[in-house]
Amino acid sequence: MRAHRQASPGLAPGRRVSGRAQRDRILDPYEAQHKPHEPAACPQCRAVYHQGRWQWGKTPENAAPLLCPACRRIREQLPAGTMTLHHVPARLKAQVIGLARNEEAAEKAEHPLNRVMAIDEADGDLVVSTTDIHLPRRIGEALKHAYRGELNMHFDDAAYFVRVDWHPPG
Repeated sequence: MRAHRQASPGLAPGRRVSGRAQRDRILDPYEAQHKPHEPAACPQCRAVYHQGRWQWGKTPENAAPLLCPACRRIREQLPAGTMTLHHVPARLKAQVIGLARNEEAAEKAEHPLNRVMAIDEADGDLVVSTTDIHLPRRIGEALKHAYRGELNMHFDDAAYFVRVDWHPPG
């Protein structure tokens, strides 16, 4: 016998939701509510909106200027995620920042909207602000793999935001 999935509240009758990603989708307020006209290109970072997504590539001659969501977040100084590295020993700061930048480069190569906005020092901690919710987790997991320590992640259920904390071992 085949199980019948119920429609989720807020969906039209007859519409079904197949997975958690569709049920629990938290919308990024910086994501366009309607698809922009193509082609478009960000005048700041040169990302191109093509085939329904932002990507790296050659800017078409007829591309309309359109600030991408990542550049909008950077301009407005509103991160989607923060990665706090607590009590990083002075001798490791350069290495840890390098690791964060390497993770950003790897992520940004495929996903132009996933960037580090800033790396700030506050009270002996390093705080990495990002334009998306995936990069802080990726940086945190790389830190845990390289240096061990304790990693805690908190996804805000009411907003498009993640807070990741890493504490060194000891």
